[in-house]
Amino acid sequence: MSLSSSERSECLQRYERGPALLRAAFETLPREALMWRPEPGRWSALEVLAHCADAELHAAIRIRALLAEERPLLAGYDENRWAAALDYHGVDPEQAFAAIHAANRLTAALLKQLPAGAFAVRGTHTQRGEYSADDWFRLYAEHLEVHARQIERNLAQWHRRHG
Repeated sequence: MSLSSSERSECLQRYERGPALLRAAFETLPREALMWRPEPGRWSALEVLAHCADAELHAAIRIRALLAEERPLLAGYDENRWAAALDYHGVDPEQAFAAIHAANRLTAALLKQLPAGAFAVRGTHTQRGEYSADDWFRLYAEHLEVHARQIERNLAQWHRRHG
């Protein structure tokens, strides 16, 4: 189902707020909790942040491909494999935040200048199938919000276990 112009605008506002929400959640963490995992197979706060940096870069490319190419093929990726293979615990948090901020601001500025008709584009995602610009808006409007809450849950669990 297509988003209305006002729904798309709300998604864009949420997308733009995402980096600040993520930073606010991350800055509450004591240093000792950055690499702590709430349980085996779950990500630490630092891994969540590194994932968000990679995801924002992917998001920026995906929306550009949708807007510029005819029915593009958008590649999915295995997030857990990336976390392990790319040593997310070795990521510098400030570099991750810089990447998130840059990709988010550049993409938001692009989206604000486009007419509503530009968003009637579709492609194919290798994991999700048919994929539209509105699918992109729905996913990335909440993506950083979801991960900010994940960091907050990690911290709450860390406090319960470590006092």
